[in-house]
Formats: sequence, C-alpha cells, structure tokens
Amino acid sequence: MSDDLKLPRAARIFVTFVALLRANGFSVAPEQTTSFLAAIGLLGPRSLEHIRRAGLATLAPPPERRATYDRLFDIHFRGAEAIEQAEGEDEETVRLQEEGRGEDEPPLADEANESGLAAARAEALVERRFAQTATSDPLRKLSREAAKRLPRRRGHRRRRARSGPFADLRRTLRESVRNDGEVLRLGRMRRRQRPRKILFLIDVSGSMKARTEENMRLAHVLVQAAGNVEVFTFGTRLTRVTPSLRLKRREQALNATSFLVSDWDGGTRIGDALQAFLAVPRFGGYARGAAVVIVSDGLERGDPAALRDAVAKLTRRAWRVSWLTPLATAPGFVPQTEALIAIQRFVDDLVDGGSSAAVVAHLLSLATRRAA
Repeated sequence: MSDDLKLPRAARIFVTFVALLRANGFSVAPEQTTSFLAAIGLLGPRSLEHIRRAGLATLAPPPERRATYDRLFDIHFRGAEAIEQAEGEDEETVRLQEEGRGEDEPPLADEANESGLAAARAEALVERRFAQTATSDPLRKLSREAAKRLPRRRGHRRRRARSGPFADLRRTLRESVRNDGEVLRLGRMRRRQRPRKILFLIDVSGSMKARTEENMRLAHVLVQAAGNVEVFTFGTRLTRVTPSLRLKRREQALNATSFLVSDWDGGTRIGDALQAFLAVPRFGGYARGAAVVIVSDGLERGDPAALRDAVAKLTRRAWRVSWLTPLATAPGFVPQTEALIAIQRFVDDLVDGGSSAAVVAHLLSLATRRAA
C-alpha cells in the first residue's frame, strides 16, 4: 500500500504541497511537515490565507524565496486561476515547475538500484532489514573506551582541585575558622569537564549500501556509550534516528530504525539533506559546539554549490567537522569527485571511513585534536 493511501484524504493536499516545495528546491524536514499538518488542525482554517500563514510559520521558506513560495502555493491550491495570473509575471515558479521532465523519476521496483554501487538523484523508498550478527572487535572497543576517550569540553561549573586558575574562597574561609583566622592554604578550583556533543550523519544512499548496516550498528553503540550523541541519516531525505537508537537491545533498535527511515539504498542528495538539517532551528542547535562526523562517499548527484554552502555553515557552528569517506583508504588521498573538492577546504578532517575500525579510530582520536 502506498503512503498516499495511508494518509487521511483531507491531509493529502497538504502533504503534496510539501512535496512540491521540495521539488522546487525548498529544504523541508519531515518534522516540519508534521508541524504544518498540526498547525492546520489547530487553526481550523477558514480561508487559504490561514493555510498560507501556517506554512510560512512551520515550513520556514527563506525570505528571499517568499515570492516563489507564494506562487507555488497559489498554483497548488488555486490551480488554473493562479496559472492564468502568472502569465507575463515572474517566470521563476513556472520554470521550476517544468524542471525534471521525467529524467529524475524514481525507478520502478524491478529496476531499483540492485547493486547499490551507483549514485543517483532519483528517490527510491524501500524498507531494509538488518541481520543478527555478532558485535565486531572495533565496536566492542568503542563501547569499552568511549566514556574515557571521546572529546570533552570545559563546563561552566567549577569543582575543587589541588591546583587551578580559580580561588576557592568559601573553603579557604571555612578552614581559616578552624585555625583561629589564619589562612594556611589557599583552596583552588577548576572548571568541570563535560562530554562534548557529537553529531553523527550517516549516508544511507545506494552508493553506500555495502557500509550502511555496519554504520548503523556503530551508531547504536555510540549512542549507548555516550549520552550526548545525535544521529541522522540522509539519502534523498533527512531522518533523525536518535530516539530509536536509544533502545538498549540492538536488534530492537535497528528494527525500529528500519521502519523510521524510508530512503534506504536510494538516491543521493547530500546538499539538500544538509540544507534541510540547517533549516530546522532545533536540528541546527545540535551542531553548535559539537564534533560533527559525516560518513559518506560524497558522490553527490545534486548541486555541489548547495553542499558547499551547507558544509560551510556547519563549520561555523561546529567545534570540528570530519568527513569520513570509503574513497580515502589509501594514504595521501586526494579528492577526485566534484563534491569532495568543493567541501575540502571547509572540513577539518577528510579521512578513511571505509571500515568500522577506521571510523572507531577516528572517533576515539577526536579528544586529542584541537578546535578548528
């Protein structure tokens, strides 16, 4: 049964409007779609203007594309009347509407990317099942050493210490009372160490099919070992999978994740996914001061400029941005793809991500690195 048939009939027109926005270059996350439907339900709209304003508040189109949003809204909800009014006016919306005359249509089920070795822009929505396998040595190492070796940051609270940059006046005065007002030793304090946030972004497109299962197992171990971790998957969609990976049993967590993510082994639109991530304020807050680790081959089928801009914004927010690609297995790796060349100057690490051992080794080495 298709997703459209599962939707209530009254909600289909709003969901298809969100799909139209995505097709025309707007970054809209799944949670924004849910908020859009909830806003309409709360408003009980009596006019199209109410729906338009609900979309502006929840879907958050960029101010510079407000006119395009309004035109797409009119075309979708008012139909032929809006198209007639658009003649002779701004052609941006019409041009966007006419883009993609079938070249980027998803393949049929029998023609889906079976090998998973080629990157594609088309969206293919499939389910995935994870096999039950034993935990590998690198994952056991990550689980055992994560608490001590993952990066930390200085907190605002202070604690007692033998030496430190701050004087502990309260303890000093308390001890002086016991010594008839004599200050024999000046107490010291230093700032507490807190775990640094880790943002783990996993490419689940067809070109990463061989690594997807092991990367998801690694993500589950990381979430279980460190509490301050956020995990997202991306291919043709962006999906937050942290809640499902917090389930303690690995099989249960991966099965829940398999139902949550719908673009397994599909197309590759890294730039659009990262733009959608940054468009949601709550998601963007996860990257602030965090160690951002992106596991992807970088075989982008969308616009490399969108990917470059998104990575540049992430770099300004994050403590450090690491890009782990299976293409960097050889020492002295030099990027060859257009996307990796575009983002090379914005990332702090462009290293091997072709095995669990390489990914774990990089994660455990982050604590020894400095901020970008």
